[in-house]
Amino acid sequence: QKLVVGRFQISSALIITMNTVARTATRRVISTASRRAASTLRQGEHEASSRALLPLMAVSATVGGLYFWNQHQDNNNNNNAQCLSNNSNNTAESIEQKFGTYWPRNIMILFGPPGAGKGTHGPKIEDMLGIPQLSTGDMLRAAVAAKSEVGLKAAAVMKAGGLVSDDIVIGIIRDRIREPDCKFGFILDGFPRTLVQAKELDKMLTEEGACVTKVVELQVPDEVLEERICGRWIHKKSGRSYHVKYAPPKSMKKDGEGNPIPESMTDDETGEALMQRPDDTASALVKRLAGYHGETVPILKHYAPGGIVSEVNANQGMDGVWGEVLSALKRAGN
Repeated sequence: QKLVVGRFQISSALIITMNTVARTATRRVISTASRRAASTLRQGEHEASSRALLPLMAVSATVGGLYFWNQHQDNNNNNNAQCLSNNSNNTAESIEQKFGTYWPRNIMILFGPPGAGKGTHGPKIEDMLGIPQLSTGDMLRAAVAAKSEVGLKAAAVMKAGGLVSDDIVIGIIRDRIREPDCKFGFILDGFPRTLVQAKELDKMLTEEGACVTKVVELQVPDEVLEERICGRWIHKKSGRSYHVKYAPPKSMKKDGEGNPIPESMTDDETGEALMQRPDDTASALVKRLAGYHGETVPILKHYAPGGIVSEVNANQGMDGVWGEVLSALKRAGN
C-alpha cells in the first residue's frame, strides 16, 4: 500500500521505517536536551539547542502521524472487507431461501432394470445437484423405525405378511419430501413401479404445485444384465459388492468349468464369506425383467408427452454412461 502526500507517494514499509527512525531520534534528542539543560551555564546556549531540536521534533511528529493514519486506514480496509464478506454471505442465503420457497423443485425419477447401474450413477447425480436420492425401501424402513403414523400402518401390514398399499407408500413419500434436504428437489429410485402409483404421485405433487420434471431410464440389453446380475456376490454386513468377471475378490478360485468355487468367495477386508442374493439367479432374473418391462413401459409412455423422458445407453463404459446422464439432465438448448 502507498500513502500519497502532495506529489509524493510513501509506501507503508517506508513509513514504518521513518517512524522507527523518528522515535529513536526523538529519544536521543530529548535525552541530549535534558543533559544540556541541566549542565548549561548560559541561557543563550540553551535557547540555541532548543531551536535546533524543533525541526527534528517536527519531522518526528509528522512521520509518526502519517504512520498512525496509515494504520487507521488498514483497520478501515479490514473492516470494510469483513462487511463485504458478511453481505455476500447474507445475499447468498437470501437467494437460496427465495429459490427454495418460490422456484419449482427439481423432481426426478430414475428408472433402470436390476444391474443397469442405478446404484452407481444415482449417488453421482445426488452429489452434483445437491438433492437426495430417495429409495422406497429406505424410506419405508425409516418410517417404521421412526414410528410415524404411516410407519406404524406399514409395520402392521408387514407383520401380518401383507403388501404395503400404494396409499401407505405415497404417505411415506409425502412425509419424507417435506424434510429440509428436499426443498430444492429429490430423486425417486424404485418408485413409481406401476402406472397407478405414477398417477398417485402426480396427484400428490399437484397438491403443492409441483410435478415430475425429469425421467431418466438406464437401458441395458437383457442378455448383458444376466451376466452382470448372476456374477454378483456381496458381503452382507458391509454391503460391499463383487463380481466374478469385473471385480472378483482376491480369494476367488475357479473349478474345471471356469465357475467360481463358492467356498473361495470371501471378503477382501474381513475374510468373511460372501453370498449371492436369492434373486440374483438366471431363473429369478427372467421374472424380474419381465415384471420391470411390463410395469415400466406404461409409466414412460405416461410421462413422454411432457417431453421429460430421456433414455441413456448404460451398456458402455462408466464415463460414457455418465456423459449421457449429464446430457439428459441438462435443460433443452443448453
